Amino acid sequence: MSKQSGSKDPQTVTHRVSRWESSLIKNPKDDWIAVEEPLEIRIDSRPISITMRTPGADSELAAGFLFNEGLIHRKEDIEEIAHHPKNRFGNVINLFLKPDIVLNFKKLDRSGPVASSCGLCGKTTIDSIRIKFPPIKTDLEIEAERIPEMATSLRERQSAFDQTGGLHAAAVFDSNGEMTVIREDIGRHNAVDKVIGFGLLQGLIPYNRHVLVVSGRTSFEIVQKALAAGISIIAGISAPSSLAIEFAEENDQTLIGFLKKDKMNLYTVQERIRIHS
Repeated sequence: MSKQSGSKDPQTVTHRVSRWESSLIKNPKDDWIAVEEPLEIRIDSRPISITMRTPGADSELAAGFLFNEGLIHRKEDIEEIAHHPKNRFGNVINLFLKPDIVLNFKKLDRSGPVASSCGLCGKTTIDSIRIKFPPIKTDLEIEAERIPEMATSLRERQSAFDQTGGLHAAAVFDSNGEMTVIREDIGRHNAVDKVIGFGLLQGLIPYNRHVLVVSGRTSFEIVQKALAAGISIIAGISAPSSLAIEFAEENDQTLIGFLKKDKMNLYTVQERIRIHS
């Protein structure tokens, strides 16, 4: 049986694990496991999304998801964010919008409540997820050496990953390389929604002088979420997809992959990265 770590919004639990090593079974001992729980997101009590997520920063996740879907555009659109009072597990969250906000639920273009953590799940066509945000316009340039430093900083702050080995992370850095926010989640899309939701609720959107760094691969939807938030540089520790590269190129975003301590691949708009010869 798993046991909660004791925090209010636990990201980890312990579970008895037996380890096989060198042809022997070791005695069982407690090991840390990443928490995965459902979150139902509602707008004015109407269910619009179900995501499997790691508890914590639920308000940022919900706000970021709605912003990235184009349903809200600024923090002032939100009257209140509250967990459902009758759900003792905290797995239902309600966003109450200002009375003058008129929603176009067809923008979601999905069949029933959507699962935000699965990326393209539920979308009827690839075109329906290409929410039209304007291409990036910025004069932002960053020293090439600064990008790997951001990856190092991200890795050093992945506390829940250090315990479990089972969580993705996303972080936003300013143009000086200072970390603005980091969030971990079992879903890579959720982690990005959380850092963008943080920026929305803190009045920092657009992130037009910032860099998004993600701990894994970079998908099309992650690049789209970055575009919604005005982010011109996206860097991933692993590989980008072909569609992510195509979308970044279309929208004048700099896309970086295979980010390591002393190397990285520049896929699009490399002029934004200052390289000293």
